[in-house]
Order: sequence, then structure tokens, then C-alpha cells
Amino acid sequence: MSNPVSDLVAGFQDLVAQVPDLVQPLIVALAGAVPFIEGEGAAAIGIIGGIHPVVAALAGAAGNFLCVAIVVLATARVRTAVTTRAGAAEKPVSARSEKFQKAYHRYGTPGVSLLGPLILPTQFTAAALKGTGVPTRTVLFWQGLAIVLWTTLVTLIITGVIAAAG
Repeated sequence: MSNPVSDLVAGFQDLVAQVPDLVQPLIVALAGAVPFIEGEGAAAIGIIGGIHPVVAALAGAAGNFLCVAIVVLATARVRTAVTTRAGAAEKPVSARSEKFQKAYHRYGTPGVSLLGPLILPTQFTAAALKGTGVPTRTVLFWQGLAIVLWTTLVTLIITGVIAAAG
């Protein structure tokens, strides 16, 4: 039985190898927009595919952030529509939502944003933060910082492994 994320990563790696050099960063950015691949996974795809590490990291992080920004803006609109609707009934809180709320109250927006990628894709974390009422600017700042930090960390690890093997 195949793993869908592994298949997707392999597909992006194949695509990077098949397109002209100028298009490769766009493929890496597209990979960065995919949940569970994220900026750091996309950077790894690009680096392994032969793209300069800085270009791969920038493309992966940009694709990830663009997707997160779209999710945050869409969630903001949905939240506004739901909270302003007359007679909106209180919905029971799910176990997953309750778990997120506990983490949010314990670590705040910075902690959830910076530690979230260890558990959930940034798109999911960003939507949850925005859904709880965190201001859009705050969500985008902390998610952007998390994307840059995690993508940079993985890029440094990958380039160190590649340099050590060479």
C-alpha cells in the first residue's frame, strides 16, 4: 500500500527534474502550498532536485506562505459571516477543537505557530487560529515567521547532509 504524501513528494521531484531550470522554483513553490509538504518539504524537494538551496528555500517558503495567507483570508470571511449571522446557534465543541484551545491558551499564538508544524500543517494551524478570533495580521506574522524558521532549519540540515555525503 502506497503513502499518498510520499507519492506526492516523488511526483514533485520528478516534475522538478523534467521542467526547465527557470520553472523549477515555481514547482517548488507549488509543492510548498501543499499541506504536509510545506515550505520545508518543498525546499528539500528542490535541493535534492539540484536547485540552489537558497532559491529552493525561498520558493518553498513563498508557496507555503501564499497558501496560508489565502486560508487565513478565507477563514476570516467565513468567521465574520458566521459570527454576524442573526440567531447563530452555539455549536458543541469537538474534541479536536478543545485540544487546540488548550494548546492555544497554554502557548498563545507564537507558541502554537512555532510548534504547530511538528503536529499539523501550517494551513490547518492558521485556520484554527483565525477561527478562534486571532487578528489576521497576527496570524500571518507568526505563521510567516514559523514558515521561515522551519524552512531555514530543514534547508540547513539538508545542505549539511548533502555536503557531508559529497
